[in-house]
Amino acid sequence: HVQLVESGGGSVQTGGSLKLTCVAPGYTYTPYCMGWYRQAPGKEREAVADIDSNGITTYADSVKGRFAISKPNAEPSLYLQMDSLEVDDTAMYYCAIDDFAPCRRGWWRLTHALRGQGTQVTVS
Repeated sequence: HVQLVESGGGSVQTGGSLKLTCVAPGYTYTPYCMGWYRQAPGKEREAVADIDSNGITTYADSVKGRFAISKPNAEPSLYLQMDSLEVDDTAMYYCAIDDFAPCRRGWWRLTHALRGQGTQVTVS
């Protein structure tokens, strides 16, 4: 069972930037979909952004224009550049991979999706 590993979280002031990274040690397939979701204390999990095997991206309305998801061509890693951070962005951020089907609504909730332990982002 592949465990994804997120890094890059931290504490920043409003308006600051962070870049999250997700790596997948031992993962040898080509994923259909990769993405980020987050969960703030006392709130439901929510999708942040995802990217499919053709490089097509989708963003939550709350992060459009501020966050950018990307992935290198040669390996199953994933990045999330977060700019103009707001207090409401404070959350645990998780990456996920689906190697069964293309990106679709709620794919990251599915049991078969690979995921990591998360990295904390705190904006104050």
